[in-house]
Amino acid sequence: MTDLVLVRHGETVWHAENRYAGLSDIELTPRGHAQAVRLAGWAAGAGLEAVWSSTLSRARITAETAAKEASLPVQVDARLVELDFGQADGLTAAEMKARFPEARAAFEADPAGSPLPGGEDPYEAAERFVAALEDIAAEHPTGRVLVVAHTTAIRLALCRLIGVPLGEYRRLFPRLDNCALTELRLRAGRIAMLQYNSPIGAVR
Repeated sequence: MTDLVLVRHGETVWHAENRYAGLSDIELTPRGHAQAVRLAGWAAGAGLEAVWSSTLSRARITAETAAKEASLPVQVDARLVELDFGQADGLTAAEMKARFPEARAAFEADPAGSPLPGGEDPYEAAERFVAALEDIAAEHPTGRVLVVAHTTAIRLALCRLIGVPLGEYRRLFPRLDNCALTELRLRAGRIAMLQYNSPIGAVR
């Protein structure tokens, strides 16, 4: 039995304007660093066996802060990176509607079947992320593992794991807060969701 605690990285400098951050390496804000410290406080007593992270710095720094308090190294996997948003990277929804209105409308109608222009196929992103989680679980078959990654990739993977259409990810999981806890239990090929988007505590 493996418990995977999936966490979105701390707040970034694009958060206030809700700009899409895919593969761009965006810095954490001071609030984002404070969220990582709060996550670290949780990690210190969470009984973690390992800490894994996306290769992007916003996730890696969040993970490193937590791993230090848990006296663990951070292991990275490039398959845990965010969905590549292509031409939409760095844009707000309003800017997308102005630049490519038809593509944005198609994305809103079916976000899995109509990726943003130049973006990664969400089905392929879900497969590579889930493959990473399965490998992590195989490496830690009886432990609790923190995995720090990204909002869209995590939500796509959740749909894939619990067997619902990927196109529903924005409706079923409308938000994933920075450094909130989403925990899955993997046992004998079965998946249980123990918690979703659970706050550790408000950072003011």
